[in-house]
Amino acid sequence: MAGPTTAERGERQQESSGPPLARALRNRRLRTIVILAVLAVLLGAGGTWVLYGSQWLRVRHVSVSGTLVLTPEEVRRAAAVPVGAPMASVDTDAIGARLRRRLPRIDSVDVVRSWPRGIGLKVIERTPVLLVRQGQKFTEVDDEGVRFATVAQAPKGVPALELSASRKGPGAASLRRFGTSRLVRAAVTVAGDLPPAVAQTTRSVQVRSYDAISLELGDGRTVAWGSDEEGRAKARALTALMKAAPGARYFDVSVPTAPASSGS
Repeated sequence: MAGPTTAERGERQQESSGPPLARALRNRRLRTIVILAVLAVLLGAGGTWVLYGSQWLRVRHVSVSGTLVLTPEEVRRAAAVPVGAPMASVDTDAIGARLRRRLPRIDSVDVVRSWPRGIGLKVIERTPVLLVRQGQKFTEVDDEGVRFATVAQAPKGVPALELSASRKGPGAASLRRFGTSRLVRAAVTVAGDLPPAVAQTTRSVQVRSYDAISLELGDGRTVAWGSDEEGRAKARALTALMKAAPGARYFDVSVPTAPASSGS
């Protein structure tokens, strides 16, 4: 049998390898893919080096804002931000947790990167609504009942807690039922519900039982508040009562729908 002719062999070779233009396009596409892959690797390596290896994006300063009682230096020291470390490697969540653990006065903190070389610490401090006397010092308590700091001098405008419920007498049953912690939380709730004008002049929140919480104001007036329930309604009733009877010395809002005042 005769073999394929020269023309047939040429056709088969052309079919297997394709037209010259097609081969050139495939080769060009392959070179482009290789070049792009190399560029991607180089860019990735370069970006990683810029973020972690270069001196351009490293922590150089730490700013603090929002402090009232704490000093910026106290916050910086407790935060222990790794100055000199790459910005990208700083664990902002860990810094926030460390601050709240070391400085209980901090209610919340926002740790932000301030590119290219700064870390910002935006602090919100707890605000005391009650003071618990402990010997010659005072423990500050916020509106969530958190005891967050002990100070030697009582802050102005913050009432003291006087827990007079005892294991004997009228408050004994209340103390057994609710416990000291629950009574303290009730006092904190009352202090947080006070109208601003009243809160500023309140010297103490007295707790004889869960249902017998009263206020002693700075000018000698007293307020029977009752329990910590219906706080907003009691605040509105007290505000209206004080306007209606400015000369009264005693106010009772334990039942806010039937407030009363007496004395002059």
